[in-house]
Amino acid sequence: MSATPGKSKRPDVGGIGISSPQRVIDAQSGATKLQLAEYYLSVGNWLTPHLAGRPLSIVRAPDGVDGDSFFQRHCGRLKMPHMRVLDKSLDPEHAHLIQADSITAVVEAAQMGTVEFHTWNARSDRIDRPDRVVFDLDPDPALPWSSMVEATCMTLDLLDELGLKAFLKTSGGRGMHMVVPIDRRQGWDCINEFARGVTMRLAREAPDKFAEKMGPKNRIGKIFVDYLRNQRGASTVAAYSARARPGLPVSVPIGRDELEQIAGANQWNILNLHQRLAEQSGDPWSDYASTRQSISASLLKALAQDG
Repeated sequence: MSATPGKSKRPDVGGIGISSPQRVIDAQSGATKLQLAEYYLSVGNWLTPHLAGRPLSIVRAPDGVDGDSFFQRHCGRLKMPHMRVLDKSLDPEHAHLIQADSITAVVEAAQMGTVEFHTWNARSDRIDRPDRVVFDLDPDPALPWSSMVEATCMTLDLLDELGLKAFLKTSGGRGMHMVVPIDRRQGWDCINEFARGVTMRLAREAPDKFAEKMGPKNRIGKIFVDYLRNQRGASTVAAYSARARPGLPVSVPIGRDELEQIAGANQWNILNLHQRLAEQSGDPWSDYASTRQSISASLLKALAQDG
């Protein structure tokens, strides 16, 4: 049987047919929908460990990154049969949460216009016991990159003082993310209290560099260490996820020794990240899974003391 006139076969990416493959979704780089889907397939071994087992939020930009975007935590009417739909009891007041446990689900979401993948700080098997704390350093856009490097180092120093190991990744925007893996012993209230304590401590010790409150007016000339990502239902863009921004930058794990070497938090994108992955000697987060540490009452007390 001959093909219908005017129609062509959809390119196959990891078993998923990509419609409108040549549609440009980023005018700055000229990247197409097909290239984004192929990017996700190519980094599947790096990306999926950061997604699997966690409730997921997606950012869709069906008309490209210059058009409207949509943030959602459920499938709705989207055709994503490989996306895992979680039990209603995990979030009774809303639609079923979703989870991407395979690269097929990721490419499927990209076919549906998804650009970004965000995950919770807890796993779906124990959703009320977070297993990480995330700090998002959000700068005044007018600040130079050197200020972000300095603020990141100061935050890392405080976490070191508290006996906690943190892992770094670029945000794919202007800031940096610090991820602190923890044992699943505490609930959301405790984790949020700890994260807020870190922000308050930094603002107390260096008020000329750190803002105590979020919002553009409060961080003029300063950096806000966003602790609000540590509440139930909040999420953070996953490592190796693209961002729905001009250039399609990517959130990328880095080693501490790389912080002063990179030019910015949007240095890598879907078109140049492969060079980094090919050249790096190992995974900067290789010790993440084996890191064991907890947020204890004594730690919270130490945090509350003046530095």
